[in-house]
Amino acid sequence: MLRRLHRWPGLLAAVLLLALSISGVALSVFPAMEAMSAPPAVLEQSAGDLAARVLAAHPTVEQIRRAPSGRITAYWFDGDRAGAAVIDPATGLDAGTADPSAVKGWLTDFHRAFLMEDTGRWIAAAAALAMLVLGLTGAALVAARQGGWRRWFAPMRGPVAGRWHGEVARVAAVTLILTALTGLWMTGATFGLLPDDAANPVFPDAVSGSVGLSPDRMPALAAIPVRDLRDLTFPYAGDATDAFAITTAEGAGYVDQGTGALLAWQANGPWARIGEWVYLLHTGEGAAIWGLLLGLLTLAVPVLAVTGVVIWLARRRVGGVLKGMAPAAMAETVILVASEGGTTWGFAKALGQALIQKGGRVHLAPLAPFAPDRFAKARQIVIMAATWGEGEAPASARGVVERMAALPPHPVARLAVLGFGDRSFPSFCGFAEDLEAAAQKAGWQALLPLDRIDRASAQGFARWSRALGDALGMALDVHHQSAPPRSTALTLTRRQDHGEAVQAPTAILRFALPRRSLIDRLMGRGLGAFRAGDLLGILPKGSQTPRFYSLASGSADGFVEIVVRKHAGGLCSGQLLDLMPGQTVQAFVKANPGFRTEGGSAPLILVGAGTGIGPLAGFIRANDRRQPMHLWFGARHPASDFLYGDDLRAWLGEGRLAGMATAFSRTGQRQHVQDRLRADAGQLRDLMAQGARIMVCGGREMAQGVRETLTDILAPMGLTLAALKEGGRYAEDSY
Repeated sequence: MLRRLHRWPGLLAAVLLLALSISGVALSVFPAMEAMSAPPAVLEQSAGDLAARVLAAHPTVEQIRRAPSGRITAYWFDGDRAGAAVIDPATGLDAGTADPSAVKGWLTDFHRAFLMEDTGRWIAAAAALAMLVLGLTGAALVAARQGGWRRWFAPMRGPVAGRWHGEVARVAAVTLILTALTGLWMTGATFGLLPDDAANPVFPDAVSGSVGLSPDRMPALAAIPVRDLRDLTFPYAGDATDAFAITTAEGAGYVDQGTGALLAWQANGPWARIGEWVYLLHTGEGAAIWGLLLGLLTLAVPVLAVTGVVIWLARRRVGGVLKGMAPAAMAETVILVASEGGTTWGFAKALGQALIQKGGRVHLAPLAPFAPDRFAKARQIVIMAATWGEGEAPASARGVVERMAALPPHPVARLAVLGFGDRSFPSFCGFAEDLEAAAQKAGWQALLPLDRIDRASAQGFARWSRALGDALGMALDVHHQSAPPRSTALTLTRRQDHGEAVQAPTAILRFALPRRSLIDRLMGRGLGAFRAGDLLGILPKGSQTPRFYSLASGSADGFVEIVVRKHAGGLCSGQLLDLMPGQTVQAFVKANPGFRTEGGSAPLILVGAGTGIGPLAGFIRANDRRQPMHLWFGARHPASDFLYGDDLRAWLGEGRLAGMATAFSRTGQRQHVQDRLRADAGQLRDLMAQGARIMVCGGREMAQGVRETLTDILAPMGLTLAALKEGGRYAEDSY
């Protein structure tokens, strides 16, 4: 519901909001221009002193106005001809023309009413209301995406358009909400929909009847500083019954022209005082820096409009739309989907269409928000959930596990959870497992036990669909082949070969970083930004199933680098090891947020063996701030597969690497990396006492040995790997 409430005002009012925002950005420049062009104010000058100086320069002056920007304008009549000028407050003399800017006038009319007077004002108010709804719902969606308001500024993930939309929204949301609220307030004030308690004093019954006192000698005017002045109207020439009329930020009153005494005064009411602040906050007039900041943040609207449309189109392409789909309240089978990249939606649609063809009433929807009471006639609910990172929920489904555990189960419907993931990751289908555990704890009836689909396997999904059909009492055999990930051609520029002497051919492969246009970035084409430790998916020829390699570089390095060892019968590794400079492969980047450095001053313990050195080398290469990084590295022989050996020694000299310990299994000492860790147990404990974080990368057997060794080393300190992992001090990338 929240997502729909956010989507439709944005799509329907997009053109109006773009017009309002662009004209508002242009108008935000004028307060700063006026403030810069206004003659400098005289420190602590009074309204009486200013009036005396202007009167001396223009004996027929009728009115002085001070704009919020500080610019002072005087108006007079010279015979029958009206005159006006911007005034230098130090001299009272003309300092510039008072003619209004035609451009500003046109922009103001366009911004307030689209050049359509009252009708246009109502249209602008409707657009402001849409902006308010978008701001409030957008803020709530960002909070949900981030896992709560406390994680508002936590790193964002997901497709490029979604990240841009979220990043810009969380920076500009407060300003856009404020702009919408103040715009609606000003519309309400214009049409008399708000109380009007601005000062409007009654003209005094009696005046002194004398004239000729200079304004700078009038006590009432001397008590009012120019910075508070809004308007000073002079008495009609020769009329002893008239008086000065003065308006300030606080109220309005009349001053006797013969004695200078305050004859009448009325303060502004609370509504008028609030209106002053509303005007300043909406226009920036009187606060030039705020006006420029307001204009800068309002530029978020075009960005949000473009990225929002891209997101909407992408969701239309992969989202929950089925021909013949039943409403949520009428469906007997409900399919709920949690997906990061959209692949899981394809399987969900294939299942839903097959059930509809069997005569079933099916409803397909995102897993979040999880609200079982919406499905009044459901007989079965199927959750199809992908896993992100180290067993995490996709960004769109954060908080669902907690919600499932807290809500009562559906009174009738039985539940089946199907996980999608990659078995090469340690937390394979971890999110689906958490959902299953929460459902069991909440007391849901099981339709099928938890099952898992590895790397979008069409065969695995068909097998599961047959089991679902048996549970539903129907023949069901759903075949769906997911489309291969969108990939980019990478051209090999350099390779360094190792390991031939120890029968383990290995190469460090460096590819050129393809250029991406702004449109490519918005549409999510190309590699996108990446960091060492993220994954490069390679699509080998003759296969639609990608193989993943840890990246040894970040996009800031200007190249793409991986380390590949040839495996017997390995389709992808064989093709990669056959590549020559100038040849290309198809690839894409997959984020790996659970295996990234966090910066800071605490030491970082890096442990790797063989090709596991790849991301660790990338961390060290990017260590511009010289965080203390200590490497323990294992290989077969220093002369054959000491990967990055020359680089590591250079980084030691530069301070990017604080210490390095090596272990080689094909030398006389025959030592593995876990053996070297055990020998250096004292140093490891010292580093852990300083708050060090441990990162391990390599094969599964090596990682298991390292875990066992570290468990023994850290036990005397009362530290466990489970507790360290929970606290963000242990990360592992094994394969």
